[in-house]
Amino acid sequence: MNFCVLTLGCKVNAYESEFIKEKFEEFGYKSTSLDDKPDVIVVNTCSVTNQSDAKSRHMIRLSRKKSPQAIIVACGCSAQNHKEELLTIGADIVLGTKDKSKIVEYVANYRKVPEKVGKFYDMKEVEFERMFLKSEKDKTRAFVKIQDGCNNFCSYCIIPYLRGNIRSKDIDLAVQEIDDLVAMGHKEIVLTGIHTGSYGAKEDYDLVDLIRRISANPNLKRIRISSIEVTELSEKFMEELRNNPLICDHLHIPLQSGSDVVLEKMNRKYDTAFYAAKIREIRDIRPDISITTDLIVGFPYENDEEFRMTLSFLEKIRFTKIHTFPFSLRSGTKAEEMKEHFVDEKVKKERVHEVLKLSQEMEKEYYSKFLNKKLSIIVETAKDDKIVGHASNYIPVEIEEKIAPGDIVDVIVDKVDNFGVKGHVVGID
Repeated sequence: MNFCVLTLGCKVNAYESEFIKEKFEEFGYKSTSLDDKPDVIVVNTCSVTNQSDAKSRHMIRLSRKKSPQAIIVACGCSAQNHKEELLTIGADIVLGTKDKSKIVEYVANYRKVPEKVGKFYDMKEVEFERMFLKSEKDKTRAFVKIQDGCNNFCSYCIIPYLRGNIRSKDIDLAVQEIDDLVAMGHKEIVLTGIHTGSYGAKEDYDLVDLIRRISANPNLKRIRISSIEVTELSEKFMEELRNNPLICDHLHIPLQSGSDVVLEKMNRKYDTAFYAAKIREIRDIRPDISITTDLIVGFPYENDEEFRMTLSFLEKIRFTKIHTFPFSLRSGTKAEEMKEHFVDEKVKKERVHEVLKLSQEMEKEYYSKFLNKKLSIIVETAKDDKIVGHASNYIPVEIEEKIAPGDIVDVIVDKVDNFGVKGHVVGID
């Protein structure tokens, strides 16, 4: 039998989808595309915005249209959020954010007794769901989910209600999984989670302890952190950043707003002065580090003055890239109580475009710092005869030399323009 896994949303979903694929392959299923009319389709959904929910529903309907005979499984945050509703639009099995590791079993049971299934849990009570990747594909970077859940309850965010309490993968299991992936040839490990920096909460270890343990592996070349909150940049983490060359020269640190008024309404637990001071501290340790961020524009209470304050703060910090999203109301969040202060949709779009323009300028400015300089890249992709690899600071460099994915090469950056970064190889590790 054939199967297809369709993934929306975050890097955690991407990791979980890879695990789901491996489980199907273990049981003899063959991976195929949606156009090949697979026997089983898994839609790993996202609910971070209204648009994410809409895309998730569209993917389920499209799956049913493309493959009418298929067993369709909907899992993930949108499934958790809307539950049985997804059964009415084409899904046969809806699982939410738990039991992704058991999808093959649910499918086997459905083949015996074809009755629709909706299975959900109280996400405040669940334990970390054990998943362990064994993939030998794409021996470049491997994502490892070390954490799940969030206890922050930002006023705009539905995810803590859907993913549940903070919980962590056992540190010994995480180290074993990473060591195995490195032994398979992966050069870079990306530590990811819903709230990655909270790894080890309520345990006798933390994120830095994990970093130190995996750094002992002589074959691991890079450690990348998918995202970390500014409030989690402790003295212990900063000291590790100073002393551990395996940690990539790139940190993604969500900001969400450059206005203290809006940050307070968002329940973000820091102000702009604290954020700016941490960025200065990071750059004192690594002057050329790339710092990217997330930003929500048009949040309730963000008037023109507050937005201008945000733009000014962005200019001050000089991020490499700003991932910008218009505020999307999620039913059940605290932001729902702020309806009288909502921002017009047209205004939100205009603000998004303004921030994106600034982000593009900053990205080109950062990349240009490395013109005629040497960077080490891990070759990752080869599309349309283009070979691209990412440097430690996450600059994507296109090269003309035919280098196999997974190889580490030194390149000199020759060109930076609106179409990207190009370089030539000067050495192979």
